[in-house]
Amino acid sequence: MLLNKVRPRRLRISAGVRSLVRENILRADDFVYPLFVVPGSGIRKEISSLPGVFHLSADMAVEEARKAQELGVPGIMLFGLPEYKDAQGSSAWDGKQPVQQSITAIKRALPDLVVMGDVCLCEYTSHGHCGLLTESGYVDNDSTLELLAKVALSQADAGADMVAPSDMMDGRVAAIRAVLDANGHQNISIMSYAAKYASAYYGPFREAAGSAPQFGDRKTYQMDPANSREALREVALDIEEGADIVMVKPALAYMDIIRQVRDSFDLPVAAYNVSGEYAMIKAAAAKGWIEEERMVLESLLGMKRAGADIIISYHALDAAAWLAGK
Repeated sequence: MLLNKVRPRRLRISAGVRSLVRENILRADDFVYPLFVVPGSGIRKEISSLPGVFHLSADMAVEEARKAQELGVPGIMLFGLPEYKDAQGSSAWDGKQPVQQSITAIKRALPDLVVMGDVCLCEYTSHGHCGLLTESGYVDNDSTLELLAKVALSQADAGADMVAPSDMMDGRVAAIRAVLDANGHQNISIMSYAAKYASAYYGPFREAAGSAPQFGDRKTYQMDPANSREALREVALDIEEGADIVMVKPALAYMDIIRQVRDSFDLPVAAYNVSGEYAMIKAAAAKGWIEEERMVLESLLGMKRAGADIIISYHALDAAAWLAGK
């Protein structure tokens, strides 16, 4: 039989042959690098649960963004720790706060770098939830939409190329698109956290961003990890409302969701390689239990193989350097 003569191992016999038939190739320009920005100047302070990731003042964020660009990473995403918090999260749309100031500073210094702002309220509210609360403590979806649109507009006014709503409120993409268009920002893209799960993998991020909820959890608005068909409904709704890119978050435990989204929709798909995924590799590498470079690149390649066009990762600078042989 012909089948008996087929030997797939022939195509694995050498590095050159493997390169010729490789189906997926990981590149630096697949990555977006997240940065945490804080008030002040000259600040570069390592985050204890995210080794190699820092709280950065706007001036230092420019230098970190410059490193990303020099390594071929085309975009950064900004998360902010504000000077003040209140029940509405009003510092989120305050142009004098770290995200807006950093957007302006980075775009002035590095105009070709794609600068994205995370759009949410959890880092800015005194209660740590992603929207306005009712008297009973429930997140009020509809009254939150106007505030999210204000956040997106403030980032666009500061010079952002793209805004990324991560709150998981129903209808927020449409609300943001309408406000951006009405204010002359028709060319600002929306990367929607379309399928964002209520995951245990976010722990280190909540320390880094100071965004842990003061009571309860986010299961009433983020997705149930047990559901996959629901993810496709969420993505479809965001696309209908005007999303330009759709995201799945987290990545490693949700490769099946990335693949289903990729197979079902023709928009660019992003995957967020989240803080818990990063921290586990860093912790194991520090113990000498794993080969960090190989494991990082294999994990990121898995996300691309699953269908991600864009990978948001704290590993971005290291991965880009390793891919370049540095």
